[in-house]
Amino acid sequence: METAWDEQLRHAGLRVTRPRLSVLGVLAQHPHVDADTIATAARTVHPSISPQAVYGVLKALVGGGLARRIEPAGGPALYELRVGDNHHHLVCRECGSVADVDCVVGAAPCLAPSDAAGFEVDEAEVVFWGLCGDCQVARRKHGNQHQQ
Repeated sequence: METAWDEQLRHAGLRVTRPRLSVLGVLAQHPHVDADTIATAARTVHPSISPQAVYGVLKALVGGGLARRIEPAGGPALYELRVGDNHHHLVCRECGSVADVDCVVGAAPCLAPSDAAGFEVDEAEVVFWGLCGDCQVARRKHGNQHQQ
């Protein structure tokens, strides 16, 4: 049975394999997820997939332009399927949750360095740090308990 992933893999010059389909399925349901979580989830549909295979698949998917790797400071690399657009990320300092945020400028690279040092800049990656709504509520609740 042909899937949409089959066509996308072939278009990216990649063979259609069970490990690749398993990882793509996980990424479709869980954006901004690390490789260990992907491996655990992929094993539910492909029990024999190894962590090494997952890392190989992720490298191929990123190289083929089907997935994106982001590396928030202080945490593991995360993977997502949202590629080819100009978006950035919000990261919670407390729980580590990640959310996409569209670039207000729209066109890549959306930011220009003050000195490109001879580089031809074609992309800028911005990570906004703060507290997500749930962590703000928890902090307020926790703070109020100490004041009573």
